Amino acid sequence: MDEKDYRTPEGQARKTIDELLTAAGWHVVNADRANIHAGCGIAIREFPLGSGHGFADYLLYVDGKAAGVIEAKKSGATLSGVERQSEKYLKGLPEGLPRWASPLPFAYQSTGGETRFTNGLDPEPRSRPLFAFHRPEQLAAWLEDGAANATRVKEPAGDYRTRGKTFLERLRHMPLLAEEGLWPAQITAIKNLEQSLAANKPRALIQMATGSGKTFTAISFIYRLIKFAGARRVLFLVDRGNLGDQTLKEFQQYASPYNNFKFTEEYIVQRLTSNTLDTTARVCICTIQRMYSMLMDKDLPEELDEESVGEIGGLFRQPEPIKYKEKYPIESFDIIVTDECHRSIYNLWAQVLEYFDAYLIGLTATPSKQTFGFFHQNLVMEYNHEMAVADGVNVNYDVYRIRTAITEQGSKVESGYAVQIMERDTRKKRWEQLDDDFSYDPNQLDRDVVAPDQIRKIVQTYRDKLFTDIFPGREWVPKTLIFAKDDAHAENIVEIVREEFGKGNDFAQKITYRTTGAKPKDLINEFRTSPMPRVAVTVDMIATGTDIKAVEVVLFMRAVKSRAFFEQMKGRGVRVISPDDLQSVTPDARAKDHFVIVDAVGVCERDKTDSRPMEQKPTVSFEKLMQAVAFGNTEDDVLSSLAGRLARMEHRMSAEDDKQIRALSGGLGVKQLSHRIIAALDPDRHIEQAKADLGLAPGGDQPIPEPALAAARHKVIQEAIQPFYDPELREVIDAIKKKNEVVIDIISADEVLEATFSQDALDRAKGMVRSFEQFIAEHKDEITALQVLYSRPYKHRLTFEAVKELAETIEKPPYLWNESQLWNAYAALEKSRVKGASGRRILTDLVSLVRFAIHQDNELIPFPERVNANFKAWLNNQIRHSRERGNPEPFTPEQVRWLEMIRDHIAANLGIEPDDFEYAPFSQHGGLGKVHQLFGEKLNAIIEELNETLAA
Repeated sequence: MDEKDYRTPEGQARKTIDELLTAAGWHVVNADRANIHAGCGIAIREFPLGSGHGFADYLLYVDGKAAGVIEAKKSGATLSGVERQSEKYLKGLPEGLPRWASPLPFAYQSTGGETRFTNGLDPEPRSRPLFAFHRPEQLAAWLEDGAANATRVKEPAGDYRTRGKTFLERLRHMPLLAEEGLWPAQITAIKNLEQSLAANKPRALIQMATGSGKTFTAISFIYRLIKFAGARRVLFLVDRGNLGDQTLKEFQQYASPYNNFKFTEEYIVQRLTSNTLDTTARVCICTIQRMYSMLMDKDLPEELDEESVGEIGGLFRQPEPIKYKEKYPIESFDIIVTDECHRSIYNLWAQVLEYFDAYLIGLTATPSKQTFGFFHQNLVMEYNHEMAVADGVNVNYDVYRIRTAITEQGSKVESGYAVQIMERDTRKKRWEQLDDDFSYDPNQLDRDVVAPDQIRKIVQTYRDKLFTDIFPGREWVPKTLIFAKDDAHAENIVEIVREEFGKGNDFAQKITYRTTGAKPKDLINEFRTSPMPRVAVTVDMIATGTDIKAVEVVLFMRAVKSRAFFEQMKGRGVRVISPDDLQSVTPDARAKDHFVIVDAVGVCERDKTDSRPMEQKPTVSFEKLMQAVAFGNTEDDVLSSLAGRLARMEHRMSAEDDKQIRALSGGLGVKQLSHRIIAALDPDRHIEQAKADLGLAPGGDQPIPEPALAAARHKVIQEAIQPFYDPELREVIDAIKKKNEVVIDIISADEVLEATFSQDALDRAKGMVRSFEQFIAEHKDEITALQVLYSRPYKHRLTFEAVKELAETIEKPPYLWNESQLWNAYAALEKSRVKGASGRRILTDLVSLVRFAIHQDNELIPFPERVNANFKAWLNNQIRHSRERGNPEPFTPEQVRWLEMIRDHIAANLGIEPDDFEYAPFSQHGGLGKVHQLFGEKLNAIIEELNETLAA
């Protein structure tokens, strides 16, 4: 095409299309210069078609045979109406020319800025939007697949199916799902998703409650899509590095239900930690910020790969557009799964999702309106927390409220007292006497003012109520996750927790992005799998996604305004865990049937809003502003906000601070850095730069083409913000910015106003007790254990099997009760009448619960304690009768030890039979032979009497 033709709107479109085709590996030539064997892909401009079919704007040859066409239109033209024209061209290839099929299989319509594509090999071909053009090698692969894969293949299950020509067609011939090992909600999610993909819906949203196995569900359908639908590569996006590590571990542990291989034994899974994509990997796990940086051809600072950057995406009203990258063709992935997708769909990150020609699958527990919109309202699975609790997939929670005077009202230190002043960054402290009264409100706590006694009162109250109210009877502190306001607040909490619990460094640990020494992910793993630490204090690093099943207490010492973020934070406690796994880290926990939110700031009582990106720059942290600039945000209000904050720093800096900044910025101080940004925003600078770039004389009023002006603006601004690409400079500036002083109020003594379970928790307990008592009344004539317990005196002795039958009945839907939950409910409502606290419950405690519920007993006492009381009474009675007859003690010390073992067996099993002496613990002390030796002919009478007396 002649250069002059590029000046028309159609010519500009052709020029852009030429550039995109060339970048994608096509040889673009005019018809008279064509050599169809010069490479894999030849794009021939203005190709003459058969009579009545006109000219194809571009005819595409793949491996020497015609394969498709491109219809070019000027910018702004709508493309859906052009498809008919493209179809006409597909059928118009002159007779005798080599072709892959007739009509040709591939049709593109493009303006250069917008491109659509139809794959004629698909069943019911439908056009879809593309970021750019496919590489010719991709079209060749599809064509070869079409020829080779239209065969019948035997599957592992023994059935036969047609693999089909294309990925979409293969999606429609998937074998039945192997459901073993999957929860019902996971089965539904996988089936619904596969139906959505087979219907060629480009986006699908899976909403599943935290802890209900979203990642396992995703790995299950990814495995099927690779194995049975032939997906070449799947991108699994996360928004934090440690979540990527956690996801990789789950892939490594996933065992195929169709063979004996683990996922990573059958397919290569890459955990992307650099900018090199492994082309042999079938799954690539990557943070969305790293993939964005790769597409922008930038290196990602290590700390940004580890930090959740949900806010940054919302700071870009008009992000710098991603351009086509030859290293990462648009067809690199067939499927993109984006985890925590409610955070990864905003402007900056949406570009990553829309760059690749792939089906998009979102995973989240907390979708917002924008999430539904982004995924075209195609919600293929909705499974909320309440459903998960009902199915036993999540555990429910109770709220324990701690209110203190300073938390709710703030405080005042009168003049004349001395307070400590601390520098934020160095934590250096000095004493200063107050000349005036110093008052502060609750919003200033742990930001401008630290009131150690406020933190201390909350921690003390939690400590004192933990084993009496929250988890009565326990001795090990449950795994506790505390959410702090910031890193400094977390530091203070850790120190006070260790002090008030009287424990060492390993008992409580801070886990934040600023943790030094051990890596945060190592500390998280210790908290997850080891007895120590018992308490982890974080800001938001463990707030989302991180799987720590053993957590039984989530303590809020910070407010949260976002509904979605709050739900995610609560979600750290909902996960189920097997009793054995829980006891490996918390030895005196019997089972995790609920968790407790300890609300020390009223977070559960405040109204929440949908999570949205931050739009008002003044509310965005200085650190996030600099990160946004490092990611390429050059919008005027972002840069002016950054410049303003830099300017304000100048008068609050020491000479040493200034020296640090200049050493990293090429000799520039904050004032100069600020001035450079403000100057770079001046439109006159852009005009002068554009003139210089175009070779025009300065001054004058020559018109400047818009593209040249935009390029000049970009050049001027990039020069001004260049220093901020250095992560070390950003870190130093942020540390200096935060180096204002904090007042430490050691004078004010806090006061606990309230420490009790919330009304909601009490209402739930009332509902459970009411339902349990109603269940007993309705089933007293049907369930053996209830029949026996209602019969006073007993018609026959209550057996362990009968109690087990009762336990199994109440554990099934719709009840989903166990003895621990019922005990806790009664303890919350009638603490004075519930004895033995709420420690480790055993199955026979159900007997005590039923007796208390039907008012046979006035107190709720653990069954082993009742058995022990009965045993003491029986033993004392035996001793008294023996002494009254002038006989010696009725039992030797060894016989008493055996009687105590019999007592413990009855407490756990409701009775004892001669055969039981063949098993532990009796077998370890001589078994049936030994007990006969000790008790002789009296043994059977003693067994019968103890069975009748102890379980009464």
